[in-house]
Amino acid sequence: MPIEITMPRLSDTMEEGTLVKWKVKVGDKVKAGDVVADVETDKATMELPVYDDGTIALLAAGEGQTLAVGALILVLAQKGESVEDAAKSVQGRPAAAPAAKAAPSASPKAAPATTAAATAVSEDDGEEAAVATSGARVRVSPLAKRIADDKGIDLARVKGTGPDGRIIKRDVLSAPAAPAGGAKPAASAKPAPPAISTAALSSLLVPVTNMRKTIARRLLESKTTIPHFTVTVAVNMDLLLGERGAKKQLESQGIKLSVNDFVVRAAALALLNHPGCNASWTDAGIQMHGAVNIGVAVALPAEKGGGLVVPVVRDVNNKSLRTINAEVKHLAEKARTQGLTVEEMSDGTFTISNLGMLGVDHFEAIINPPQAAILAVGASITKPIVRDGQIVVGQEMTCTLSADHRVIDGAMAAEYLKTLKSLLENPAVLMV
Repeated sequence: MPIEITMPRLSDTMEEGTLVKWKVKVGDKVKAGDVVADVETDKATMELPVYDDGTIALLAAGEGQTLAVGALILVLAQKGESVEDAAKSVQGRPAAAPAAKAAPSASPKAAPATTAAATAVSEDDGEEAAVATSGARVRVSPLAKRIADDKGIDLARVKGTGPDGRIIKRDVLSAPAAPAGGAKPAASAKPAPPAISTAALSSLLVPVTNMRKTIARRLLESKTTIPHFTVTVAVNMDLLLGERGAKKQLESQGIKLSVNDFVVRAAALALLNHPGCNASWTDAGIQMHGAVNIGVAVALPAEKGGGLVVPVVRDVNNKSLRTINAEVKHLAEKARTQGLTVEEMSDGTFTISNLGMLGVDHFEAIINPPQAAILAVGASITKPIVRDGQIVVGQEMTCTLSADHRVIDGAMAAEYLKTLKSLLENPAVLMV
């Protein structure tokens, strides 16, 4: 008997999934535990394994197709069974109704398939082109090829950042145009400024992934049902980042930590002193959490569908800076490449969103329900600061707490930030 594999329920709220990419083809032999596809759920893009040995007999769903949980996606032929017979066993059976339209035809006017592993914009409508150039065969989207032709760009010199190295629009726009006469561009002593696109804008409809739909729904729910208020504090970062600061002293010993690692540990220790901020609003009352599990917002690249995911580091108050550093790096990398499991995004009690590495000095974040607070962290800015009645050059970073006023009042939020500020301004405490 052939083995039929249907769209699994990969999260507690999942009702449909998008088949992002097949990693097998008909005729391939697989073993239990082998990953056969990437599936985008409402929370993340996740790997789909098989739990039996067999041979791929039928791929019942196309890449980019969104199907309801329980819809047939794959048929496996067991040992001694022919691939053809296994595939025929499901022929004639009514196909499960897709949750959304399947991948479109090659018509340039058709809406593009919704995937998390491809850039979800109609710039890449139509079939992918395989261009032979400079002796190499290059995978390139139709729009990227047109732009390259217009700008005289040799696609063999362009590195693709799309799925499987496919060249897409942004890759071509950031590539330098071929110089007149084939001459090499003149060397410059100064670093080149970032490439700025001057291409004309297009009117287009961007399809929405399952993850983006969930993000939109949860953010709307958060902003309309949770009474937000924000409190901001400026943190003196000289002892942490100065010429003889804690971070540089550690780096001299070969220990490389980010500012975010210090913030995560400081936030956790501050929650121990102010447990009212490590809580959630429920119909039965305010739930005080017994563990400090910090979610760290991670932005996904465009080729993974964009958006944000929030992996959770558990029991942060019991972990060293080096352990926090290793766990956050591992989870962030996994989020951007493989996708996170539901467990890796569950049970957070507090969230940190850090845009400092992007040069943002101040912003306000939206609470991630059912949590009662989120900390927005800006960049450390070198600027003139008045200290002890004198104007000096120092480094300062803003931290803004968005709080649920049903759980946290203004004084509690202020006290929490006061403790957080004290910990960051005395980083030796965080290294113990």
